[in-house]
Amino acid sequence: MKIIAISYLVVVLLSSCASFEPQPLSPADTIASYESRTLDNPDLQAFIQKNIKHELPTWPLPQWDFDLLTLAALYYHPDLDVARAKWDVAQAGVATAGMRPNPGINVNAQRNADAPGGISPWTLGLNLGIPIVTAGKRGYRIDQAHYLSEAVRLAIASTAWHVRSRLRNTLLDLYFARQIQTVLLQQQNLQQNNVALLEHRLAFGMASQPEVTQARIALHQTALAFNETLKLQAEARAKLASALGVSSKATDNISISWDTFTSIPEFPAGDVRQQALLSRPDILSALAEYAASQSALQLEIARQYPDLNLGPGYTWDAGARIWSLGLSLTLPIFNQNQGPIAEAKAHRLQAMANFNATQARALGEIDTALTGYQSIQTKLAAADVLLAEQNKQLQNIKASFKAGTTDKVALLGTQLEMSQIELSRIDVLAKTQQALGALEDAVQRPLIAPALLQDAVQENPRQTKENNK
Repeated sequence: MKIIAISYLVVVLLSSCASFEPQPLSPADTIASYESRTLDNPDLQAFIQKNIKHELPTWPLPQWDFDLLTLAALYYHPDLDVARAKWDVAQAGVATAGMRPNPGINVNAQRNADAPGGISPWTLGLNLGIPIVTAGKRGYRIDQAHYLSEAVRLAIASTAWHVRSRLRNTLLDLYFARQIQTVLLQQQNLQQNNVALLEHRLAFGMASQPEVTQARIALHQTALAFNETLKLQAEARAKLASALGVSSKATDNISISWDTFTSIPEFPAGDVRQQALLSRPDILSALAEYAASQSALQLEIARQYPDLNLGPGYTWDAGARIWSLGLSLTLPIFNQNQGPIAEAKAHRLQAMANFNATQARALGEIDTALTGYQSIQTKLAAADVLLAEQNKQLQNIKASFKAGTTDKVALLGTQLEMSQIELSRIDVLAKTQQALGALEDAVQRPLIAPALLQDAVQENPRQTKENNK
């Protein structure tokens, strides 16, 4: 009866175990799911409202800005799905580290074929094995798993930043291609008027053929540059969809506000540098990895001391009841765990070197980006001065033309010079925004926009919903 009771207990325990549930992966289904992503999804609306802390006045949005598109990228981008999945694995590792070892049970039965008459030929035995973990090993394992989980969690923030950075660069490409297109269109109209005027003068012998030819070449060059901006815009639109994690049709007709890219902020360089060195996610992640290596070394040192296995037992031997108590351990005779301890020490040195290298790299990136941003601001200021001076000259030429003291060729020439200076300023402004983006990448936090919210980075309701289907 005792054997039956024990067997029943084992069956009950096994019945509470997890079972395998297949989740087949179909490329056709995943691509269909990707193609179905839109920017008018009600779940995306809920995600955005949760993170901006207020309701949107209308949905779908009539116009998107950089901050709202960033939240859409945090909602959809597959790179973040991978980073969050890695954190799920790391969190499961914490649960694994905290598990206590299960006791073992050994049941045996023997029959003595030569037992004398009147004496039971059976001997039944039951032995338990109760493991006892010594020297705080379980605590060290838990600490190591916690630190590794924290390192992976911080890596999500780095991934989110890279997603934001790619989105910003793509929007910059699209914005400045549109800006250049506008100026080139104006320049084209001026050059067409200039060619027509010079051809008219040529007919009356008031202009030379080389002047007309040169004007036509300039017009053709502008037309080529204009077509190039159309190509750049089409490419940027396609990259925008990829940066958001949606198909290109989802971004075909959206309207975008460019206000974010019209401001050039000023901020104290020392404060930016100090905050970045203390808060960059990759630095904090490397620090967590170092802490994990410390716990790993403590664990290997603790493993010098053997775990115990307590073994109480009961034997029914031909009618006699026998109780026993055993204790077993591994004797540290041939080694005292020197190899794993040496490896753990080496891993700690490696983690320390990695932290120092990460911090030094961050310092170099921040200083380089600060210098670049400050330098390009000086160029932008000079471009603004030049544009203002050219605008004054243009106003003077217009006044002279109105008074009849200047001809139209001179006016068109000044207007073309003005458009060329505008193109130069757009180029400098684009480089200034790129330098600002490089500085934000170096500090890994927005300098003129809201910070990436922790909940938006770490939790994705879309992922949870799809996993529950």
